Amino acid sequence: MSALEDALGTALLPLAPYLALVVFAFLPSEVWRVLGVFLARGLDERSEVLVFVRAVATTLLAAVVAKLLLTPTGALALVPLVGRIGAIVAGLAAFFAFRRSVIAAIAVGEVVLVAAAMTMA
Repeated sequence: MSALEDALGTALLPLAPYLALVVFAFLPSEVWRVLGVFLARGLDERSEVLVFVRAVATTLLAAVVAKLLLTPTGALALVPLVGRIGAIVAGLAAFFAFRRSVIAAIAVGEVVLVAAAMTMA
């Protein structure tokens, strides 16, 4: 190997995990997203198939939130149940208070969760 190849390999070595993340996690998922955009182009969003798909997606999201709320793992397990429920209630209230803004709901819920973790733990 030449000195340039050796230096380039050494410089890129710290980026290897990020490259692996893009190649093995992002790209395979992105292919299906792009394919879905092309296939859904002419569909009526009120069709029964899409209503069913939306219902299944909403149900899966609700199940994940419930699992995180009731049986958390990692750092979230250190936050008491009252703090986790308070964060969800505050986020939901912010969602409706700020004209159905998902960004506001996430920001308020996160602030409440962090505050609960800092004061109750």
